[in-house]
Amino acid sequence: MRVGDELPELTIPVTRTLIVSGAIASRDYQDVHHDAAAAQEKGSPDIFMNILTTNGLVGRYITDHFGSGAILRKVAIRLGAPNYPGDTMVLSGSVAQVEGDTATVKVVGANGTGKHVTGTVTVTVPGGARGEARGGPPGRPRGEAPGRTSAGGAA
Repeated sequence: MRVGDELPELTIPVTRTLIVSGAIASRDYQDVHHDAAAAQEKGSPDIFMNILTTNGLVGRYITDHFGSGAILRKVAIRLGAPNYPGDTMVLSGSVAQVEGDTATVKVVGANGTGKHVTGTVTVTVPGGARGEARGGPPGRPRGEAPGRTSAGGAA
């Protein structure tokens, strides 16, 4: 873990299922996250991802990279361009600061419209100052969920 280290990108297909299930899982029942007609009535072209789902995906991005022992200390994000069904969000990050076994990582998640999320994550990686960042849980390629080749659920 060194200042300037780049995290590998994580590509997340933004599906209707991901948006709706993320809203349900976070108990965000706002109609703009599950009802296309209601979202359109409110000026949106379609349903869109909520901030809690985005926050979870950013956290997953960090822990997939640094390993299951990583402890998220602070996640500070700001939303920009919405994530709509059919978009693809690409998360990228770089280590901005390291103090002992704690790092601050700058994170950006962009889609075809622009930056969906920007922010920083403070993460403690026990033993991280002594070694290289890990590529995720053992037994699967970096950025892949179990049994899938990318994140996001069914289309």
